[in-house]
Amino acid sequence: MHSIGYRANALLTFGVTILALICAIVSYSDNFNSPSPTSQVQVLNINWFQKKPDGDDEVSLTLNISANLQSLFTWNTKQVFAFVAAEYETPKNALNQVSLWDSIIPSKEKAKFWIHISNKYRFVDQGSNLRGKDFNLTLHWHVMPKIGKMSADKIVMSGYRLPADYR
Repeated sequence: MHSIGYRANALLTFGVTILALICAIVSYSDNFNSPSPTSQVQVLNINWFQKKPDGDDEVSLTLNISANLQSLFTWNTKQVFAFVAAEYETPKNALNQVSLWDSIIPSKEKAKFWIHISNKYRFVDQGSNLRGKDFNLTLHWHVMPKIGKMSADKIVMSGYRLPADYR
């Protein structure tokens, strides 16, 4: 005869197995979502461009950021972390990435936005490599699900150039 302890253990094991199976199905179902986010980032103004006393270049930009990331949200999405980065090459590094703005988007309703902002974080290059430099503005996002693996992607907007002289 089975005791209550054995029965409770069998019931708990069965429950955890079913829960794990449901979690796997939920995680797998995200593979059928094909998001199509859109974004546009514009540089409205270069507020200042200077050489700091330590020799590094620093830039302050005014940006218009508009994005529609609603298609990233499914019933399994907890939140989306989005950030805009300036990306450029220097003789020392093939890719330099400087984060200018970021935000955590908690819901689908807040995933369509338009903001007018100066860069939230300092745009500094270690050295004097920014004068006349071409750079891209890239919107990156990381989708954080309730269950399953995190995914990431980006939209690259190219064709930006810094001035040849300090302002």
